[in-house]
Amino acid sequence: MTDATVDPTVQVDHARDDGPTRVAVVFGGVSSEHSISCLTAANVIAAMDPDLYSAIGIGITRDGIWTRWSAEEILALPNQGPLPEVTAGHRGTGLKKLDRGTFLIDNDGTCDLEPVDVVFPLMHGPFGEDGTIQGLFEMTGVRYVGCGVAASANCMDKHLTKALLDDAGLAVGPYAVIRPHEWSADRAGCLDRLSALSYPLFVKPARGGSSVGITRVSRPEELETAVDQARRHDPKVIVEQGLVGREIECSVLGGHDGQPPRASLPGEIIVHDPEGFYDFDAKYLTDDALATVAVPADLDEATTARIRETAVRAFQVLGCEGLARIDTFVTDDGRVIINEPNTMPGFTRSSGFPLMWQASGMDYRALITDLLELAMERPLGLR
Repeated sequence: MTDATVDPTVQVDHARDDGPTRVAVVFGGVSSEHSISCLTAANVIAAMDPDLYSAIGIGITRDGIWTRWSAEEILALPNQGPLPEVTAGHRGTGLKKLDRGTFLIDNDGTCDLEPVDVVFPLMHGPFGEDGTIQGLFEMTGVRYVGCGVAASANCMDKHLTKALLDDAGLAVGPYAVIRPHEWSADRAGCLDRLSALSYPLFVKPARGGSSVGITRVSRPEELETAVDQARRHDPKVIVEQGLVGREIECSVLGGHDGQPPRASLPGEIIVHDPEGFYDFDAKYLTDDALATVAVPADLDEATTARIRETAVRAFQVLGCEGLARIDTFVTDDGRVIINEPNTMPGFTRSSGFPLMWQASGMDYRALITDLLELAMERPLGLR
């Protein structure tokens, strides 16, 4: 809701005080990472400094309905089990832009408007991390945590990410793209193009997250099924050549007051099954049997510095703001090859992004405060 009119029955509190900053936490959403977003929201609200911030929730259901949640209701979400979700039954809500600021309002217009100073979007994947909701925040004139519209869109699309990084001279691995019209018109031709890549291959939705829809392919006869599987999540598919090297992640934060971005100490994904990879189950649904995250990674100083420099450079080239996790492979000869960025990486207390900052001297609460301060510093509009 972006119109500038107000129902005369609605009472608006225009008075501002010196109390906590009002944070609208947006979570859930229509992507396959809906439940992870719910867990993230509970973790973030639990860690917010109550002297600085007052949180209210916007829970988006799996079918895209916006609902209002109290902080207490969000904190209870982990009690639903390993995969909680935004359920129906909460009153509908939306953001409204007025000449006095941005407000949260119930859809029926019968409740008082709730002022919003800043939005903390905690949704992963399409329609949350891909620039779509960021555009809505821009239109409603509210500051928000994280990357802007273009950077969010480009970083969500693995193909566009690689094109931008390659153009800037940053190393990416060999890959091929299968567009929807190409697969529809000439499956055999698409599969033939993939023969230039060496196995194993990783077939992925181009605009997915949390490793949903990804298949590791060892033989040509597995390719067609793998592409169809990826297309269930995104009609555009990217096929990447498997890389031999250590999987190293680095967390990046924007700089304050025009200062350059900051990179954490890196972490390492250690996959225990040589035929496996760090998929959705390994990330969220199992213990440490499939994979572990070592933070900080056991690296020499020169390699650590090279990874951090590469992560900051990628952050800048991609136009990121606020935060991003840059995932890389480090080869035996010391090359740093960028795999992909994540503009809203896993953000629970046990996720890699906050753990890397904890190893670098910034705890979870301080990290959340830093991100909200960055969002409040950032001007609205083009920048």
